[in-house]
Amino acid sequence: MTEIQENLSKMQVWMLAIRPKTLPAAGAGVIVGTALAFYDGYFQLLPALAALIGALLLQIGSNLANDVFDYLRGAESKERLGPIRVTQAGLLSPKEVQKGMWITFFLAALIGIYLITIAGWAILLIGLTAILAAIAYTGPISDKGGLADIFVFLYFGVAAVVGTYYVQALKTSPAAWWMSVPIGLLIVNILVVNNLRDIEADKAVGKITTAVRMGVSATRKEYLLLLTASYLILPVLIAIKLIPLWALLVWLSIPFAKKVTETIFDQLGHPLNQALAGTGKIALIYSLLFFAGLFLASYL
Repeated sequence: MTEIQENLSKMQVWMLAIRPKTLPAAGAGVIVGTALAFYDGYFQLLPALAALIGALLLQIGSNLANDVFDYLRGAESKERLGPIRVTQAGLLSPKEVQKGMWITFFLAALIGIYLITIAGWAILLIGLTAILAAIAYTGPISDKGGLADIFVFLYFGVAAVVGTYYVQALKTSPAAWWMSVPIGLLIVNILVVNNLRDIEADKAVGKITTAVRMGVSATRKEYLLLLTASYLILPVLIAIKLIPLWALLVWLSIPFAKKVTETIFDQLGHPLNQALAGTGKIALIYSLLFFAGLFLASYL
């Protein structure tokens, strides 16, 4: 433990455990789902806020589960390149982190109960499977099965966008299903950067991520492919009249996305921590610009 780590307050340690930089990505799908509900005339403030809080709590719970269970399974080396893992660093005990994880999931469940009263039992299925996936992610999903990308796409893309739309409109829409695709791809790219950064460390501890299977060059190309697809799908959806032309306001984020991509293609190791945070910001900016575009389309 470094001198800086020893001087951290309990609150600062828990903030490290929560990993605030990952939270914008958790809200992106909720923002897009809410934007579509607003454009279609179904916006409901309380269900939208509940969906946002629930998504953030699930992300925090997943982060805590990842921190403690990776430590318990010996899947983290001291040479890891990512942010500090509080359990491995001895800042919190495994028991403390597990307690925090279960409290977080309990709070998410309370939010889920509220949403069930509004939108029915389908929300229960989404919530329970999301919690199970968050816990299982640290084991077979991320290590051996190579399924992490699929689970991230389904829960942070499809479930977030379509689920948020549903709790407000009490039905789904083709636009919600299709807009879950670019959001899912953008969030998967966070995992792509994370695994690219850790490719050598993961090999050392036997974690068989998608990046380990594909190698550095192919993983970089995967990032570019997913990013490009998330932007190019918009004119297609506009052409078939699922979303308005104002949705192209999202393209204002392309210069920032290009800058992050250049870092990914030029760097390895520690510098990719900045690209990781940048990729989360891409998803957030994308979703906020999409909301702004649909807001303008509603009044112009």
